[in-house]
Amino acid sequence: MSMKFRNHVRFLVPIVLIGNLAACGGIEPWVKPYERGRLADPIMSLDADPVSNAYMQHVYEAREGARGGEGSSGGGCGCN
Repeated sequence: MSMKFRNHVRFLVPIVLIGNLAACGGIEPWVKPYERGRLADPIMSLDADPVSNAYMQHVYEAREGARGGEGSSGGGCGCN
């Protein structure tokens, strides 16, 4: 890399980092209290069938229990 390029990078990186931190530091929340009811609507959930998803997650937790699976603790027998 040339010396001129290094000087530009050395100058621009802190400016970009400070700009990113300033953009994230808003005082007001992004989601207003009256908008949170819409976000809690079941239609906003990522899974189409929550019962089937809960069953499949239970199967994965029982299968991968020895390694930690989906974050639950216990053995690999699936009895937890």
